[in-house]
Amino acid sequence: MLTVRPAADRGHAQHGWLDSRHTFSFADYHDPDHMGFRALRVINEDRVEPGRGFGRHHHDDMEIVTYVLDGVLAHQDSLGNGAEIRPGEVQRMSAGTGIDHSEFNHSKADRVHFLQIWILPERTGLRPGYEQRAFPLHEARDALVLVASRDGRDGSVTVHQDVEIRAGRLRRGARVVHALRPGRHAWLQVARGAVDASGKRLAAGDGLAVSDEKQLDVVATEDAEVLLFDLA
Repeated sequence: MLTVRPAADRGHAQHGWLDSRHTFSFADYHDPDHMGFRALRVINEDRVEPGRGFGRHHHDDMEIVTYVLDGVLAHQDSLGNGAEIRPGEVQRMSAGTGIDHSEFNHSKADRVHFLQIWILPERTGLRPGYEQRAFPLHEARDALVLVASRDGRDGSVTVHQDVEIRAGRLRRGARVVHALRPGRHAWLQVARGAVDASGKRLAAGDGLAVSDEKQLDVVATEDAEVLLFDLA
């Protein structure tokens, strides 16, 4: 079963300094039909204006993954971590028993464009943690690169849930096939460009829920960047 979540149907918040699109219910946007998919709880596509950002705020009991598309996002947290996240890098923050953090765009000219992803952890009360890795997405074009997993294999960041996240930059005409083991599900998020996913045409911002399928066949109909979530 393949179910498209059109970009135009997402929730939208416009705060002047922040333009945010919500694939699933978030903050003031509530849609009982779109509360998440399996352990995937939030996909927010955020654009933050130069010199602005999210002030220090609190999270707990959530795995938070940040994926930057354009610009540079500065991160600081109550564990003492401070870093800049750039395109090709993935950050994982385990909120666990509680963490405070801030995210800021220090550029004077450029917006930062990123996806913030929340995944429900396998259990509550985890020790808060932080991890950030760079991945050779330019070198591994036309492939799906493992960027997050439960066991942190192949250099991926460790997510405390039975999920795999793969990222891919696909040139027009490129094809990738992802096999799904029995009982597994998938979510495909198109970050930019356009693809044909097992017969479903998707453009930037569109999502696709996949259940009871043996594989997902993705062909880039124009240059594209995608995230694929393999979920229990």
